[in-house]
Amino acid sequence: MHWLYLCIAIAAEVFATSCLKSTEGFTRLTPSIVVVIGYVIAFYFLSLSLRTLPIGIAYAIWAGLGVALIVLIGWIVYKQTLDLAGIIGVVFIVLGVVIINLFSKVIPH
Repeated sequence: MHWLYLCIAIAAEVFATSCLKSTEGFTRLTPSIVVVIGYVIAFYFLSLSLRTLPIGIAYAIWAGLGVALIVLIGWIVYKQTLDLAGIIGVVFIVLGVVIINLFSKVIPH
């Protein structure tokens, strides 16, 4: 269940972050409420995943995949671009998450 909880946490965080721009600095009520609820859900499910996963590993996966997905959403939805250094950086983040999942002996499988 810890992986399901972590996936829900990542999805909620990515959804909330992708809606953050529409809050216009938290001056628009409805998008602001959506963002706050998304972050509450994200942290709740992250905390559930920490019952089993080490905090450093869970946070690395949560943050790493969150960053990569937000970059993808920024590219698709907001037509934002990355230069070569940005692309390489995101690839390294994703590779770091893959390495943790494949080779870490502290993760319960």
